[in-house]
Amino acid sequence: MTRPITLFTGQWADLPFEEVARLAGEWGFDGLEIACWGDHLDPVRAAEDDAYLQSRLDILDKHHLKVHAIANHLTGQAVCDDPIDERHQDILAPEVWGDGDPEGVRTRAAEVMKATARTAARLGVKTVTGFTGSSIWKAVAMFPPASDAMIERGYQDFADRWNPILDVFDAEGVRFALEVHPSEIAYDYWTAKRTLDAVGHRENFGLNFDPSHFIWQDLDPVMFLQDFAEKIFHVHVKESVRQLNGRNGRLGSHLPWADPRRGWDFVTAGHGDVKWGPIFRTLNAIGYQGPTSIEWEDAGMDRLIGAPQALAMVKELAAITPPAAAFDAAFSKR
Repeated sequence: MTRPITLFTGQWADLPFEEVARLAGEWGFDGLEIACWGDHLDPVRAAEDDAYLQSRLDILDKHHLKVHAIANHLTGQAVCDDPIDERHQDILAPEVWGDGDPEGVRTRAAEVMKATARTAARLGVKTVTGFTGSSIWKAVAMFPPASDAMIERGYQDFADRWNPILDVFDAEGVRFALEVHPSEIAYDYWTAKRTLDAVGHRENFGLNFDPSHFIWQDLDPVMFLQDFAEKIFHVHVKESVRQLNGRNGRLGSHLPWADPRRGWDFVTAGHGDVKWGPIFRTLNAIGYQGPTSIEWEDAGMDRLIGAPQALAMVKELAAITPPAAAFDAAFSKR
């Protein structure tokens, strides 16, 4: 079962798109999951400017790459978040931030997400990955006590804000894959179920599977794949490692990445606690044929080393394919 191996450009957006494409092509990637920040892809401009759109395709073609997904995590985060504060100003385009009025930021972010769907369609891409934000992530500790009504309002707020965006995705024939991730409306198994329920299990709304966010929460990635098989629209190959030693806490203690006092950290795929063999066998079992997109995040390893290492690992895992005949077929006398 051949799945394209792509590089997610989100952590490379400090480099020109041309340079990232060159590196990915030389390393042997099949294509890119293009981030809608840096100079990699402006989704508003690409939705209307034919020459600009073609310039992105020309760069891909020059380096023998395809675009298999585009990603707009940063803008999507602002659609539902509450509060909207200086953290958002730091990650949003100035046109989205505007004067910083929270409801204005959310409204402008929603419009950019609609433009992202239109750009995906123009690129011939069927899947956009990203975040949704959440008005109730702030209540995750459940103190001060969060009532059932408050939590329900959070899911309703998500549905109210995202259904109009998803209507545009529907019209363009594009799917949205929410990355199940802390700070999102869906961050674990049960919140993923509740999120899908909130939008009535729309056909064009699914999940971006990234096991790095499951490991430190003690969730089973294989069980997640099995139970949400029909909603796995995209897969990130990213890894985390637990460092829980009696002092280090699971919530990170407001410490920076790579600090040894953290209870967990992101590391290059192949260097952490994710068991990739069972995951790739399960992807085969559920019939997933989309990209396996390497997302490099490792504060302790240079990305120019980490990304090719992860690529080599995924190429080896890609060899795990079902045989043409059952191994016990040779036992039969018929």
